Amino acid sequence: MPTPVQSPEIQAFAQGFPITLLHGGVTVLILLAAAALYVLLTPHKEISLIREGNTAAAVSMGGVLVGLAIPLAVSLHASTNLIEIGLWGAATVVVQLLVFRLVDIVLRGLPRRIQDGEMSAAAMLVGAKLSTAIIIGAAVSG
Repeated sequence: MPTPVQSPEIQAFAQGFPITLLHGGVTVLILLAAAALYVLLTPHKEISLIREGNTAAAVSMGGVLVGLAIPLAVSLHASTNLIEIGLWGAATVVVQLLVFRLVDIVLRGLPRRIQDGEMSAAAMLVGAKLSTAIIIGAAVSG
């Protein structure tokens, strides 16, 4: 009779857990890099605005993070290796960055409106980010 440490379940966990940490870690790094890229590409400086108490900027940035995380999580689930995670991650990030531009075109002056604390503009951006993230996630999952 095998000891508890030799059980197939423990052995499977011991082999799979490091891979899980690696894949999850890479996905979190993609999320952080995408968020940093988003902050660099947008004309308004979300972090400074959030530190100053701008609620619209905080809501907008929260929507960006969740909007990036949903398709990244689905791509993590659908991928079998780091290359797939990276490819799907990069593709979903590009689409989400384009969504900001599209909403900016529709709302005219989105960065200024968020900078001015306009919650309606932030809510619209969050809605666009989340709806796009759900669709992208479904497309990635096949």
